Amino acid sequence: MKNFINNIPKAELHLHIEGTLEPELMFKLAKRNNIKLEYKTIDEIKNAYNFTNLQSFLDIYYSGAKVLQTEQDFYDLTYEYLKKCKENNVIHTEIFFDPQTHTARNIDFKTVILGITKALEDGKNELAISSKLIMCFLRHLSQEDAFKTLDEAMKFKEKIIGIGLDSSELGNPPAKFKDVFKKAKELGFKLVAHAGEEGSYEYINDALDLLNIHRIDHGVQAINSDKLMQRLKDKQIALTVCPLSNTKLKVFDDMKEHSIKQMLDYGLNVTVNSDDPSYFGGYMNDNFHAITNSLNLTKEDIIKLVKNSFNSSFITKEEKQNFIKKVDEFIKNN
Repeated sequence: MKNFINNIPKAELHLHIEGTLEPELMFKLAKRNNIKLEYKTIDEIKNAYNFTNLQSFLDIYYSGAKVLQTEQDFYDLTYEYLKKCKENNVIHTEIFFDPQTHTARNIDFKTVILGITKALEDGKNELAISSKLIMCFLRHLSQEDAFKTLDEAMKFKEKIIGIGLDSSELGNPPAKFKDVFKKAKELGFKLVAHAGEEGSYEYINDALDLLNIHRIDHGVQAINSDKLMQRLKDKQIALTVCPLSNTKLKVFDDMKEHSIKQMLDYGLNVTVNSDDPSYFGGYMNDNFHAITNSLNLTKEDIIKLVKNSFNSSFITKEEKQNFIKKVDEFIKNN
């Protein structure tokens, strides 16, 4: 089962590129850019990763991001993640980036997106990893600020497939961003939003009704509403679930309590993802192993989760069929 999980081709749909900043790279970039960190050693950074909720995680997340200064920094960050994809047999990834985290530090939008997209292009050519890029708004900031970011993104529209919503969920409901998501939809972007992680399951309904999103990021609180569960099943709305993230942030106290197996058995279109893997203790294979060990997943469950990810991705029907064919070939030989 371990080898089966490690080697089956996968897609990842919920990954924050800033959340892949490993302590070693953080130190390297800090030295390169002459930035003083609060931590003297790599072990000190790792100890700081013992946060207990979403806000305490975000505090260190934004602190670490300050080492990202140049196009080369964003390139290195992204390419290191793509090498992890290769190790985990992730052959397609749709990554989030948070431009407001960087423009607030006077880092130009162009610096951020060119560094990331050049790495993605090299990842395609050198590692055979397909990818798409999703720009997220920070929900603790204003809708006005989101509109400014959307305007900046228009110069690079061909590089961005979708628009998302992340950061502090509590106190920042989907309704706050209704107008900017309406504009993004008119511009032709795919739409996703974090909802139902720490926030109520009602945030999931609001993301669907007010933001008209295509995919729900997290969505694990859906389990608390029979009506919503049925709605998600009927519409086959994709949920990009991040198991290790959910337990690290105490959305669930223990992996044995996680709702992903229950949602999968109910018929929901759930997928497995790593969220911010350097902070939450694992990349894709680690997440699959964790839920398999704690929730007694079968090979059929793993296959369903993997196929859900490819089928819910923002690629063409033909590309989906080609990826599913690779999965079927793997299954046939294993």
